Amino acid sequence: MTPVEYEEMKLHPRIGADILNKIKFLRPVAPIIYHHQECFDGSGYPDGICGDSIPIASRIVAILDAFDAMTTDRPYRKALPIQTAVNELIRFSGKQFDPNLVDIFIKIIQ
Repeated sequence: MTPVEYEEMKLHPRIGADILNKIKFLRPVAPIIYHHQECFDGSGYPDGICGDSIPIASRIVAILDAFDAMTTDRPYRKALPIQTAVNELIRFSGKQFDPNLVDIFIKIIQ
């Protein structure tokens, strides 16, 4: 992915939130989608917010979205084994993901 393509890809939370904001019954979900690419350490996008500044629902969706992306087949690779995906969540706990929510998620799926 080129830097230009990456910048374009980073627009998807804003585009998704804009779409949801136009649909009355989905409007409450828009902030969750808008912030689902924020990282717990502040290195995410679109706003670079961190920790508890990220809405809890967005922190949950970030974990679910990443787990789903890792454990389902993609055009460019086969699904990863569940334990590999769990290991990745642990590896990025405190960086990309809320560590408390990662622990809860792992307990739930086990």
